[in-house]
Formats: sequence, structure tokens, C-alpha cells
Amino acid sequence: MRICVYGAGAIGGLIGARLARAGCDVSLVARGAHLAAIRARGLRVRSQGEEIVIRPRCSDDPAELGAHDYVILTLKAHSVAASVEALPALFGPDTAVVTAMNGVPFWYFHELAGPWRDHRLASVDPGNRQWDVIGPQRAIGCVVYPACRIVEPGVVEHLDYDSFVIGEPSGEASPRAQALCDALCAAGFKAPLVPAIRNAIWTKLWGNVCFNPISALTHGTVAEIADDPGTLGVVRAIMLEAQRIAEKLGAQFPVSMEQRIANLRALGSHKTSMLQDLERGRPLEIDALVSAVHEMGRLVDVPTPILDAVLALVRLRARA
Repeated sequence: MRICVYGAGAIGGLIGARLARAGCDVSLVARGAHLAAIRARGLRVRSQGEEIVIRPRCSDDPAELGAHDYVILTLKAHSVAASVEALPALFGPDTAVVTAMNGVPFWYFHELAGPWRDHRLASVDPGNRQWDVIGPQRAIGCVVYPACRIVEPGVVEHLDYDSFVIGEPSGEASPRAQALCDALCAAGFKAPLVPAIRNAIWTKLWGNVCFNPISALTHGTVAEIADDPGTLGVVRAIMLEAQRIAEKLGAQFPVSMEQRIANLRALGSHKTSMLQDLERGRPLEIDALVSAVHEMGRLVDVPTPILDAVLALVRLRARA
């Protein structure tokens, strides 16, 4: 099985190292000092008390790597647009593209039963470039739960969690999706294949859509936001708005809102990815996490006044 991890940073490095150790033919697309360190010394991943070292094919030019069975996209969602034109160099006729990113994926409405089937989301995929270049028929959904960080170029530290939720947009248990799950499980991950991947997307997004932008506006940790009555009220209001949208689109939540909040509160002093990006001067992952929910609210006629206010504020914060 040939697998390319495109965007082999923290999460991508963990995936690539474990898959390579399990016997998959892995190549990496990385850049900058991280790529230079991997070329010089290999990729080192500290995970569960051990260090995995691999020396895979790696490049910042996908054309050097050839066709693969799977391309696992582990870029931040807002970075995909700049890379999408290079992706076909990795494609064969049956290559699957696994969207291992936070937020709403470009293919969300592909194969979705109902009046919005094959609708395109401008906030996630401006100009339909992902839809046209990747093609929704290649997509396999993936919800990412591991927490990782790059501690220095070429070195990834796996902090917690080891689960990925996998699913076809159609809901079928396809051979390609099952083979991917089998490979991830053989690599030491938990990787269930689920018939309703959108439920899993919304369950994670339920927390991201509120905690991430509020953290960027307040610099609060997850626990600080959850323990403050004022910000917790904003969290609950946004979650209710998002829930109404999701349910109008046919999604269901396997946990209650209060349980989802409790799960996040348990992370304690954790800083959201959006706050970490803000502190490092990086672009913020607003569109796939927040703007997409706003756009879907307009689509299904669900008002989102609290979400809209927070979205306006965090967009200005990002520009500043």
C-alpha cells in the first residue's frame, strides 16, 4: 500500500511514522526546516514512551513522488487552496484522498441525501478548486483526535489520544475505506469505519466552532472558557445554533451538549489550535471551523446571531 502524507507536520508526522513502521510504503510532503531535518536525520516521532525513526521519501514537490493508493491531507484547512493544483501529481486512477483536517470538508454535501446534494461551500472551497481538482469521488472523511506538536524540525511529540474516525461520504463500507482502517489499526491507531461520518465531523466541530474563536478573542484556555459563566453562556448559545443547523442537514449528535463541554473542560489548561496559531503569528483556521457553519445556517434558514457576532470579531482579530 503506497501512502503519501501531504503536510507532514505534527499529525502527519505521527501518521506517516506509524504507517511506515507497520510496513506501508510511505512518502511525505513537507517543507522548510522540517523537510531539511527529515532529509538529513530522518523523521523522529516520540509516541507512547518510544521513539520511531523513519527515513521516507520526502519532498516539497509532489511531482517527485509519483502516484499513490492514498493521499492523506493533514494540512490546515486554509492551506489546501495553495496546494490543490499540485495534488494530481500524486494521483493514479483509483487514488483516494483522505481529508484528515479539522472543520467542514469540501466534499460535505457529496452523496448527501436531500435537496442540498452536491452543494458547494464557498467558505471552504472558494472557486470550487478542491471539488474540481481533487474531485469528491476521491474523498474519504477522517476526523482527527490525536494531539501532537513539532518540538524541533524533524521531531514530533505525540501528546495524547490515538483515534481517527473514518467514513465514506456515501456511508458505504467500501473496500478502500476498510483497507485504510485496517492499515491505521495495524499501525497502532484506533480507526473505526463509521456509516455516518458527518455525525463524527459535527461532534468534533461542535466544540471547535465556539471554543476556538473564543480562545483567540480572549486568550483563554479551554478550562478558563468553560469555567467562566459569561464565556460558557456564549459557548452554549453557539452550540445550540450549530446543533439546529446540523440536525436540519440530517446529522445527529451521539453525546449531549453538556457532555461535549465536560469532555473539553477535562483538557484543562489546553490552548486551542486557533489560539496557538494566533500566538505564533500564523493564519487562523476560521473558515472551515466557523464561516462554514455560518454559511450552512444561511442555506437551511437557521439564524445564528451569536455565531455571527463571534465570527465578525475573530475575523477582525485575525486581520489585526
